Amino acid sequence: MHSENDNIMKKTSSVLLEIKNYAVITVCLFIIALGWTAFLIPNNMLGGGVNGIATIVYWVTGLSTGYTIFTLNAILILFSFKILGWRFGVKTIYCIAVMAFFFSLLQNIIGDVPVISDKFLAAIIGGGIGGFANGIIFLSGGSTGGVDIITMVVNKYRNISLGRFTLAMNLVIIGSSFFVFQDLETLQRVELIIYSLVGNFVSSYCMDLAFTGSKQSVQMFIFSSKPEVIADRIGNEIHRGVTIIRGTGWYTKQDSDILMAVVRKTECQPVIRIVKQEDPKAFVSVNTVMGVYGKGFEVMKK
Repeated sequence: MHSENDNIMKKTSSVLLEIKNYAVITVCLFIIALGWTAFLIPNNMLGGGVNGIATIVYWVTGLSTGYTIFTLNAILILFSFKILGWRFGVKTIYCIAVMAFFFSLLQNIIGDVPVISDKFLAAIIGGGIGGFANGIIFLSGGSTGGVDIITMVVNKYRNISLGRFTLAMNLVIIGSSFFVFQDLETLQRVELIIYSLVGNFVSSYCMDLAFTGSKQSVQMFIFSSKPEVIADRIGNEIHRGVTIIRGTGWYTKQDSDILMAVVRKTECQPVIRIVKQEDPKAFVSVNTVMGVYGKGFEVMKK
């Protein structure tokens, strides 16, 4: 009976976590679409990936970016299913569909009038919020499609910077905007490319900031009267190893077990929540570590 209740709780927790991930992804997709349609596109600035290609198509033909984004990503979805698994593929389809909807919706509402006419400030804001939101989507197991799919495939086999890799792939797309505005002088077109590059640099930096920030690790020491129960829950729910260290409390002169666990920074609060549920009187020490290498963490390079 107890085992059945545990299974039900685990399934419920898994479902709630998945719902939370989709909610976070949806908000981030709206932020990305807002950054593009309110700051970048109206100021004739271009980003990278499928969104950048869709923007070029919009400038040339007037076709809504939402339609182009959805169409171009349809083929790339097949790769995410085969290489990254069906869960990633399902979330990617969801991301692409919702993002295409937000792009079409916001573009119809905002139009071609920029929220901020200062191109440098627009590049900083549009690129910054879009890059950070993109990083959060990666952490939630999703992708906005396009170049992101290629980036995730490469990151699966190589430990590289997501932001820098995406930036390198997008340089060619941004450079192609030089040939779009033929009615502008050469200097003006170069100026637009520079502003677009600024936005893309900011986007890449914010993407790395969101992504690598979550990969920071902490070392936790837990002093509790229920070490076995807490250790089991950390192993079963957080899926992290726990080491029990034998110690002696100098004030009480009593032997006690100290739990030591190394977890991701984002996993710190769930661990503290477990400790609080099992032993509200427990003492927890959290320390940031410079680097953690091995199974479940960073790969040890040659």
